[in-house]
Amino acid sequence: MSQFTNDVEGIQSLSTSYQQLRKEISKVIVGQDDVVKYVLLSIFCDSHSLLVGVPGLAKTLLVKTVSDALELNFKRIQFTPDLMPSDIIGAEVLNENRQFQFNRGPIFANIVLADEINRTPPKTQSALLEAMQERQVTAAGQQHSLELPFFVLATQNPIEQEGTYPLPEAQLDRFMFNIVLDYPSYEEELQVVKTTTTDNPASVHKIIGAKEIIAYQHLIRRMPIADNVVEYAVKLASSTRPNTAKAAKIVNEFGAWGAGPRASQSLVLAAKGHAAINGKFSPDMEDVQAVALPILRHRIIKNFKAEAEGMGIEKIIGELL
Repeated sequence: MSQFTNDVEGIQSLSTSYQQLRKEISKVIVGQDDVVKYVLLSIFCDSHSLLVGVPGLAKTLLVKTVSDALELNFKRIQFTPDLMPSDIIGAEVLNENRQFQFNRGPIFANIVLADEINRTPPKTQSALLEAMQERQVTAAGQQHSLELPFFVLATQNPIEQEGTYPLPEAQLDRFMFNIVLDYPSYEEELQVVKTTTTDNPASVHKIIGAKEIIAYQHLIRRMPIADNVVEYAVKLASSTRPNTAKAAKIVNEFGAWGAGPRASQSLVLAAKGHAAINGKFSPDMEDVQAVALPILRHRIIKNFKAEAEGMGIEKIIGELL
C-alpha cells in the first residue's frame, strides 16, 4: 500500500484496508462480526482489547488470525497460576563474561496475546500495566522501550469459573474494549464444524504492516470532531457516575461505581475510528453510540441492589443510550 498524500485519501485507504482485513479474517473466523470489528478498531486506535467468553469460542484463534493478516511480530503468553512477572517482561541474567544482561520476555512484540489473563494472580497481571500504558517496561531499575505499534489482546474466562482471579480495576480501565463473545448460531456452528474437520486449512494473506498501522493511528487522531459530539461522549461517561451532578437515575439506583475520564477519551477516539472504517470524514453521535457498550461495560460496577434484582450492565448502558 502506498502512503496517502492527504487525509481524505487516508480515510479511503483505511476503509479499504479494513474491508480487506475483514475478508481475510472471515476465511478462518465464522460470524462474530462485531467482535472482529472491535478488535480491529482497537488496533487502529492504538489501544488494547479484552475478549471475554467461555472456552472453545475461538478467542485465541481470532487473535492469531488477526496477527496473521497484519505484518507484525506476534507473541502468545499463556497465563497460569504459577506465572511470574519476569516470565512476561524478562529478567537480568549473568552471561559468560560474568556481566548482567537483560533477556527480553515475550512482552517485546507488536501484538501480545495474553491468553486466559485471569488465571494468574494480580501480582503477575500487574506486570502488563506499565507496558499497556507507557509502552515500556522496567526491569532491575532499567527502562526498556517497546517496539511500536504495541497491542495487548487479552482473553478471559468468565469470572465465575473455577480458578480465576478478577482483574484489578486499574488494569481493566486500560482496555479500550471489553468484548463479550457469545455462542455461534446453529448455521454458523455447522459451517465451523465443516471447515475445521477437513484437511485443507484456510490460509490468511498479509494485508498491512506496522508503518501503515502507525500512519492510520495518527490519521484517526487528526480527524475533526464537532464540539456537540465530544460533549455527548463526555456527558455519557459522566452519567455513569452515581451521586454526581450528571448521574442518570438508573445509575443512582443500581450503580456502585462509574466510568472515569479514560472512558470519555476512549469514546471520542473509538468514535473517530468507527467513522473512519466506514469511510466518514468526521464522527457523529451514532458513532459514539456504536462503540459505547464495549467501552462502558467493564467500567461500570453494579451495587448489591442490581445483583439482587438481576439488573445487567448491558441493560443499564442501554438505558443511558
